[in-house]
Formats: sequence, C-alpha cells, structure tokens
Amino acid sequence: LQALPLTANGKLDRGALPAPEDSGLAAGYLAPGTPEEILLCDLVGKLLGLARVGLADNFFYLGGHSLLATRLAAQIRTRLGRELPLRTIFEMPVLGDLARTLRSLPKAGLPLTPQQRPVELPLSFAQARLWFLQQLEGANPNYNIPVEVRLQGALDTAALDQALNDVLARHESLRTLLVEHDGRPQQRILPMDAAPSPLHVFTSSPDAMERDLAAAAAHGFDLASEIPLRATLFRLASQDHALLLLVHHSAADGWSVAPLLDDLSQAYA
Repeated sequence: LQALPLTANGKLDRGALPAPEDSGLAAGYLAPGTPEEILLCDLVGKLLGLARVGLADNFFYLGGHSLLATRLAAQIRTRLGRELPLRTIFEMPVLGDLARTLRSLPKAGLPLTPQQRPVELPLSFAQARLWFLQQLEGANPNYNIPVEVRLQGALDTAALDQALNDVLARHESLRTLLVEHDGRPQQRILPMDAAPSPLHVFTSSPDAMERDLAAAAAHGFDLASEIPLRATLFRLASQDHALLLLVHHSAADGWSVAPLLDDLSQAYA
C-alpha cells in the first residue's frame, strides 16, 4: 500500500485494510523432511499458532520472542532428551539451521523424579529473593499479580468459593508460606484444613468499582502468615460482579495466569 488507511482519530483503520495478496513468498517454503526437522517445525507451529511452518522460516520473524524461545527449549528437552541453549535459538533463528544442530546437542541431564519430601523445605532462588525483599521493605504490593474478571449473569458465590478451594487443593504453591525457623527461611505448605478461604465478598457500584479494585490490588501479602492467593468479589448488581484474583509473585508469574483461570473456570463449572 502507498499509505495505510487511518481512522478520523489518526489511528490505523484495520477494518479498511484489504485482504493480503499472494506475494510469492509461499514459493520459498521448504518442507521439513528429517524427524528433527518435522518435530521442530511442529513445535514452533503449535507455539505460535501457525498451520504451516517451514525450514526457511525465521523463528523471530514468525512472532517468536524470548519467552517462547524458553518454552521451545523446554519442549525440545522433553521430546528429544537434549539440551537446547537459548543462545543457540538466537544465533540460529532460521529453523533449517536450528534443526541441523539438534542432532549434535548434548543429552539432557537426568529427568526429574519424585523424591521423599524433607522435613525442612528450603526456598527456591526466586522465593529467597522475594523473602529477602520482604524482610528489607515489608509487605510490598509491587510484587502482586492482579487479574480482574468481569462476571455477567447469575453467579453462584458458594460454588465460586468451593472452586477457589479446589484450586488451592490442587496447587500447593498457592498455600505455601515463607517462614523463618532457627534463623533460616523455609517453605511451610499448609494442609487444606488449615488454609483459609481466599474469597472476600464486598458490595460496590459501577462508579466506585475502579477505586475499589485498585485498593484491593494494593493489598500487601505477609508471606510468613498469609497464603499468596487472595480473591475479592465485588457485587455491583444482582447479575453483575467484578472478581479480582491477586497472586503474589512468590507463587506465580505471568505464564501462571492462563492455567489459573482455566483451573478456576473448570472447578466452578
């Protein structure tokens, strides 16, 4: 196009864009042939949501980024039992080149296997960092992960409460405290009968909702005495609610949000 169509506000008018014409790039498609090539193209296609991926494609030009590269390396380890360094993906983003390196990759270390749980559970490096920061700064909402969901229609509050408890029962990290014992920090996983329900219900209004949500999201978790999941339900009308799920970064990250919502939705249903 000589110029992109714009709206009256000067923004891109996506609806006015014409359907793309065949640029001839499809002629450069190189189909995978070896088992390694087929596996790599299949994994990349599934990661990026693409129906067809070829050896001439560049992982990053297709829409890949560092987080997806991490997932690709993890899946290569699982499927091939080989260690793919992240640096290699950046150095060889063209899939044909990357596929040729798969055969020469070193074998992955021993797979993780269940072990007997020790009496004292040390903190992971990420947990230790957040525990130290809380000792230094106190409870800090900067490490919260807020997820807001607007719920329209009839809501069964009791079922929602039970669904949240189902999620707690399935994921020990959501009922893990970071405590100090004999001068050393450690994890303490609460049994379900000792874990409080994370659901708190309040009445709000459309005018006050944003203010109420912001106040709830600013809650500071005490990692030594409070589970790292808090759910606040605001009742705006009989069939209009806003749910704020607040998870501390010691128990979750950005990738955790989608499976958390999936688990909660299935449990509620």
